[in-house]
Amino acid sequence: MLGLVQRVSRASVSIKGSITGEIDQGILLLLGVQKNDSNADVEKLLQKVLSYRIFSDDEEKMNLSLSDVGGGLLIVSQFTLAADTKKGLRPSFSAAAKPDHAEFLYDHFVAQAARIHPVTQSGIFGANMQVSLCNDGPVTFMLSS
Repeated sequence: MLGLVQRVSRASVSIKGSITGEIDQGILLLLGVQKNDSNADVEKLLQKVLSYRIFSDDEEKMNLSLSDVGGGLLIVSQFTLAADTKKGLRPSFSAAAKPDHAEFLYDHFVAQAARIHPVTQSGIFGANMQVSLCNDGPVTFMLSS
């Protein structure tokens, strides 16, 4: 399971002009599910996302996590993160999970995140979404389970 984490001052996701998720300060998580991922990967990556120290403390050092600052978490499905781009000029998605498995794990991730972290929003799996964000820093990390 792959997660592209972006520290944001605000972010939103909309579908056909209607906002489905929106946060202020926090993390925009683009979530990619790979074919061998399981519930254990959900738990591991979620804990990492919530605990990863990417927010500044009083001394401007990255010592605080999303949980520490009480920021929002916006989760957006992003199967293209699982692309293999090593050869040629067209990505291969052979490592990506099949849609039914990916949707199950994405929904499980969102549900677990909402249970643990009160300010959780999300997009809709498989939808054509428009994501708007103001990357704070910019600060962006690729995490994996």
